[in-house]
Amino acid sequence: MERKKLFTQVDGLLHGGDYNPEQWLDRPDILEKDIKYMKDAHINTVTMGVFSWAVHEPTEGNINFDWLAEIMDRLYENGIYTVLATPTGARPAWLDEKYPSAMRCNEMGVRNHHGVRHNHCMQSPEFREKVRIMDSKLAERFAGHPGLLMWHISNELGGYCYCDTCRKKFQEWLADRYDHDIEKLNKAWWTTFWSHKFNSFDQIDPPYANGENCVLGLNLDWKRFSTWSATDFMRFEIDTLRSAGAKEPTTTNFMEMFYDYDYHYMKDFIDVISWDNYPEMHNNWQTDADHLLERSFNHALFRSMKRDKPFMMMESAPGLVNWRPFNKYRRPDMHELISMQAVATGSDTVQYFQIRKSRGSSEQWHGAVIDHIGTNDTRVFKEVAKLGEDLESISEVAGTLSDNKVAIIFDWDNRWAIDDAWALAKETKKFDETCMNIYNVFMKLGVEPDIISSDMDWSGYKIICAPMLYVLHDGVGEKIADFVKNGGQFMSTYFTGYVNKDLLANLGGFPGDGLSEVFGLRSEEIDTLYPEDRNSISIIDRAGKPSHSIEVRDYQELLRDVTADVLARYNGDYVAGKPAITRNNYGDGRAYYVACRTKQEDIEFIYREMLEHAHIAYTKLPAGIEKHTRYAEDCAYDFYLNCTTEEIVVPNVTGTDLITKDKLAGSLSLKGYQIAVIRR
Repeated sequence: MERKKLFTQVDGLLHGGDYNPEQWLDRPDILEKDIKYMKDAHINTVTMGVFSWAVHEPTEGNINFDWLAEIMDRLYENGIYTVLATPTGARPAWLDEKYPSAMRCNEMGVRNHHGVRHNHCMQSPEFREKVRIMDSKLAERFAGHPGLLMWHISNELGGYCYCDTCRKKFQEWLADRYDHDIEKLNKAWWTTFWSHKFNSFDQIDPPYANGENCVLGLNLDWKRFSTWSATDFMRFEIDTLRSAGAKEPTTTNFMEMFYDYDYHYMKDFIDVISWDNYPEMHNNWQTDADHLLERSFNHALFRSMKRDKPFMMMESAPGLVNWRPFNKYRRPDMHELISMQAVATGSDTVQYFQIRKSRGSSEQWHGAVIDHIGTNDTRVFKEVAKLGEDLESISEVAGTLSDNKVAIIFDWDNRWAIDDAWALAKETKKFDETCMNIYNVFMKLGVEPDIISSDMDWSGYKIICAPMLYVLHDGVGEKIADFVKNGGQFMSTYFTGYVNKDLLANLGGFPGDGLSEVFGLRSEEIDTLYPEDRNSISIIDRAGKPSHSIEVRDYQELLRDVTADVLARYNGDYVAGKPAITRNNYGDGRAYYVACRTKQEDIEFIYREMLEHAHIAYTKLPAGIEKHTRYAEDCAYDFYLNCTTEEIVVPNVTGTDLITKDKLAGSLSLKGYQIAVIRR
């Protein structure tokens, strides 16, 4: 595969993070020391200006970037590049005082007060005008600067605004979506229920906390609109920079599987995907290895959004964070493990919040490369510097890509709709967890999946899993049928294909949209189990006899009209003897259906069978080992991560370890939290 480096200016991987020199302008001695310490830590990039509006423009119209230009120049002279942010994540007090429409209204329609961040109305014309002026002047001053790598748009966009401006924009958005035909909306939202019918788009409110919340189509469209609104604001900033002469690439920092916005929609309007990674290590409810697998899933989600280039880990925390219920320091070597996991999964950057700790305010105890002690010999600093050296030793992986043949479908519409559905049980739906559990089974077999949407390009994949695909967008049923017919292996579960994109129930049995033929069955009903309820299924062996039993929890579907091969049957309750897991030959491929919730590792045989049918090699990895692979034109790089504190031997490893320079032709021994990067 051809390498696709994000930045031609930098030879290798980026290492750095958020730097806030505006907090220290009265301490030139500290600013001078910071550059020396960055070089000691092998840092080659910083992100600046994220929250600098009040320094850029202390009073309206009094804009001055001289301080920023001087620091950017000095950094560049020392081999340190800049990711420059637009400062719109937080506003100065004078702006909110003069232009109150810049502040959001909450879900009761009440205007917020000035403060915190992410508190702006993205549709406020007055706010946008101030943003236009600020962004234009930033681009006019810094576009083309030799030390400028890219533009960072705002910061961690999030939240909803219920002001009158957003209410009107929502009505306009709905009118466009439903072709200015209010009856089309009424039909899609099924508003004859409880006499909720609308006579015009002007009658429709957002789902206020003290208003309408039982029209599920309204709730879902509000989330879709809010994604559109945030994306529209992001695009406004990008267009403003471009109009003022900026040609550098753009990004905005996403946040894990953030609930508010559909990142699959937003991804198409930025150049590079980046996200902020804050794992909660050493907790008291799961092992480090299990928690790191959750992180791996998140990395895969963002990597898969733009498969033709690496992504960026824009923020992580050296040492600790300060905003969790328990803020625990990372144990020795964990920092490198977390950071290298990002690179292993496709990131070309390891970046932090923050370079130097803030002396005051809410983030003064958040982790940083340089602590309040102000030296370069702290444990955290030395771990950051060690990582910097190791990133330089593996610099040749920059620009390499993944080439995965397995994918898991994760749609924001689907997770929103499942959570909002008045069905099943409130506490046990667990769509996110279900997707992660399937990911984990493949990872333990040494096969790395991508995380994609149902609307994305599926070409290149041989296996696709779509657990709980409750919502079927237009054409997805046909897309699944074509995938299987052409030789693909497709797996889905209970609660699949129940509703269309408007959340109207598919008639004629589930799964709808033609999928009953693909899977060779229909679901008549889905039963919800209490936590203490138990049922089980028996796996059918090749002789057609029950072999071993597996526990069923939470959900079980009653299937009918089954023409597919039966791989397991229920043992008890009113569904005893009925099919529970099936496999249907359809065209040149196979469609698997799991009608009940089990532990995914208990039905690993399904995933192994799909891999074998797809001719994808797999090897059961030792417990606690993660493996990821990145590819270049002439070689591959296998990353092995020991996510435990114990020494583990990995068999059948051949190649050269870029970190230790050892040549391997047999087994690889990894100490606790150790990483190996094997070129083969």
